[in-house]
Amino acid sequence: MSEIKNLNPECIWRNFDALTQVPRPSGHLEKVQHMLLEFAARVGVEAFKDAAGNIVMRKPASPGMENRKGIILQAHMDMVLQKSNDSNHNFETDPIQTYIDGEWVKAKGTTLGADNGIGVAAIMSVMEDKTLVHGPVEGLITADEETGMFGANDLPEGELNGDILLNLDSETWGKFVIGSAGGVDITATLDYKEVETDKEDAAVKVVIKGLKGGHSGLEINEGRGNANKLMARFVHEAIAEYGARLATWHGGNMRNAIPFECSTVLTLPKENVEALKEDVAEWCALFNNEYRTIEENIQFFAEDVEAPATEVPEEIQDNLLDAIYGCHNGVLRMIPVFPSVVETSSNLAIIDIEGGHAYFKLLARSSRESMRDYIAATLESTFSMAGMKVEMSGEYGGWDPNTDSEILHLLEKNYRELFNEEAIEQVDHAGLECSVILGKYPHLDVVSLGPTMRSPHTTTERCLISTVAPFWELLKKTMAEAPVK
Repeated sequence: MSEIKNLNPECIWRNFDALTQVPRPSGHLEKVQHMLLEFAARVGVEAFKDAAGNIVMRKPASPGMENRKGIILQAHMDMVLQKSNDSNHNFETDPIQTYIDGEWVKAKGTTLGADNGIGVAAIMSVMEDKTLVHGPVEGLITADEETGMFGANDLPEGELNGDILLNLDSETWGKFVIGSAGGVDITATLDYKEVETDKEDAAVKVVIKGLKGGHSGLEINEGRGNANKLMARFVHEAIAEYGARLATWHGGNMRNAIPFECSTVLTLPKENVEALKEDVAEWCALFNNEYRTIEENIQFFAEDVEAPATEVPEEIQDNLLDAIYGCHNGVLRMIPVFPSVVETSSNLAIIDIEGGHAYFKLLARSSRESMRDYIAATLESTFSMAGMKVEMSGEYGGWDPNTDSEILHLLEKNYRELFNEEAIEQVDHAGLECSVILGKYPHLDVVSLGPTMRSPHTTTERCLISTVAPFWELLKKTMAEAPVK
């Protein structure tokens, strides 16, 4: 019996535990979709899978509550896939192994999936509880949020009936999110003809790991190291000082996660190998010194490998390295009227160079459309100068704050009554599905909330146990006091 089933509130933790047993990686959601439909049938609520792969559940109003505005509870079913180097976890087949560590619930060697499994578990808890008092309630559990908000983007118009949207994908308890950033995916590609490696050369694999990584929206302002950008600094010196040539480059694996690991294979004259390895040790000390108090234990090392038969042509290698060096990464500027919140940023998330193909994948974010377009054009210019083809996709707008929101005021009143303190209104730099859903249902009154989670999109993802019970109490009270139509 899983430990987390014994936590309070039992309903949310039991349902979350059930979700951890069902693989739900982005792009492979058949098992969790089936599980959610079976759950709805078992508890006796209407449910269906729409054309976008979203699961919609509907529960009629409690007796006497038929005149209340309908509330849509919304979360996403997929989870980010990250695992530690020593983990053999298969996200398409294996359950997540959860455990309690003091105040937190964590996972063994992988992401936990509390982002956004806790939100899904809350929806399930509402749907199964026959004692709750509420108006008409719908559950919208969207597909493939983490890889491009595809479920929200393809949400059919006219499918939802509610007037209020409570997004359950926020990650700091006591803060109600009333606005979020928009974003755009940027992909730069280049095909090249490989050249033969000098048969007299040796090869080394250079690896950087141990970085924290993290959410490219929520944690982009914390100054964490980007594995791709750090590697570029060393590779530039290796080429200039040791006659190195680039054979392969693999860094990062999720567009919306700060890359915490990167490896390159370099070829170079045999007589320069030892000097390069000594330089690696110096760079390791430099990186740890530069990022002290932010990163805890950056590992940077080189190991001998068999020399590859081919490598990147010198001119292409130099152009690609210039592009990596030159592209903006991190915060561009803060919101002028909310100076503590990031307005515009970019994340150099994924670099794959091998076999005659180079792929760069980035996510640019901004709560201001003009600045989103500006940062995207900046990145496009950088990669175009390196001869790369640049494509934009998955564009979504920002969510403008509404401080006069009726549901926001109700949540704040209930929070004050329940916990004897004031909640905080917040605008997030993370991309939330609220903006996309509002584009299709502009009449909705929207707020995002949730219990406290930290380090989503990393293997240290965790959920603060003590915040889940008050989150559930607030949700129940707010549904019971839903505004009259």
